[in-house]
Amino acid sequence: MSRERPVKFHVNRDVFSEAVSFVVKLLPQRNPQPILAGVLIEAGDAGLSLSAFDYEASARTTIEATVDEPGTILVHGRLLADIASKLPNAPIQIAVDEDGGILLTCGSARFTLAAMPVQEYPAIPEVSGESGLVPAEDFGTAIAQVAFAASRDDVTPVLTGVQLEVSGTHLSLVATDRYRVALRQIPWDGGAAADETTTALVPARTLTEVGKTFAHGGDISIAFSGTGDREIIAFTAGDKTVTSLLIKGNFPPVRRLFPEQTDHHAVVNTADLIEAVRRVSLVLDRSAPLRFTFTNEGVSMDASGTEQARASESVDATLTGEDVTLGLNPQYLLEALGAVRSEFTRITFTSSENQNKLSPVLITPQTSVDKGGEDSFKYLLQPNLLLR
Repeated sequence: MSRERPVKFHVNRDVFSEAVSFVVKLLPQRNPQPILAGVLIEAGDAGLSLSAFDYEASARTTIEATVDEPGTILVHGRLLADIASKLPNAPIQIAVDEDGGILLTCGSARFTLAAMPVQEYPAIPEVSGESGLVPAEDFGTAIAQVAFAASRDDVTPVLTGVQLEVSGTHLSLVATDRYRVALRQIPWDGGAAADETTTALVPARTLTEVGKTFAHGGDISIAFSGTGDREIIAFTAGDKTVTSLLIKGNFPPVRRLFPEQTDHHAVVNTADLIEAVRRVSLVLDRSAPLRFTFTNEGVSMDASGTEQARASESVDATLTGEDVTLGLNPQYLLEALGAVRSEFTRITFTSSENQNKLSPVLITPQTSVDKGGEDSFKYLLQPNLLLR
């Protein structure tokens, strides 16, 4: 890695602003090590390489630029991103001045920024392991359908991640917080290593940013690399790469929780149920479940809250099997219904050998009242005890 000075280059404002914004997006708002708040800019014959790294995740991109004097600088990332986004519509020139500061000029705007010590910045991880391709749009959608079900409680780190599982020609994404499980499967092109089976537990926060950044067209290359405590995964699309340190630990075997038989179920219009749940749950205490009753006449919701507030509403539904009454966390249900992405939703009532334990409901897409949707997305939700 070149670390010479001085440095001088010219670059398009919009291209530079987008590149800086991309690399700082994964950095935490407050970093315990000030040096990790920097963006490393390497100017060379191929243009500019911009990188950010916090030991957990890294982001790197390359852009075209006119480099007058090659070298490397390190500058505070979020400040540079804020400045770049508000510069006038003119080319940017960045150079190291005589005092060692970083001088940024754009039109009549001039900024002098402190140069951070390049020699103290850690080496950006390189990935050279087996890789495969996934459609970017499918991958972005799958992340959005699954990542919300990961735990936000750091007490159990393995539950804060999304498990990626490569098998044959498919990549599965699975997440759980013990109360629910979300699973989505998308196509995977492993090339020569198509028979490889690989798993990687990726922090949900990092994966969510990857999904937002890379979701537009083309393919994403996913590579697995490293051993021991430094196993990493890399996502590359075009001139952008994000790496993430994997979460260590054993992800729970949640796939076995999904039922095989799906005879007892209800089909309901997704948008109608979302709106009704939103309305009725307004009177609920924050952690209270919402009562659902499924019959041949539809599904009714009833809620009782503080200040003697009550609410109820009914939505058309087609039920196959016996009537069912159960309590569900309304927020968890709403997140599932938002992830279904189909006009209708099938809610399947599973059975358990343990008569003293409530069985989870299985939520899947449904193309119409009579026709099932693709089985690539599944969501299990554990019911809550009703106290009345």
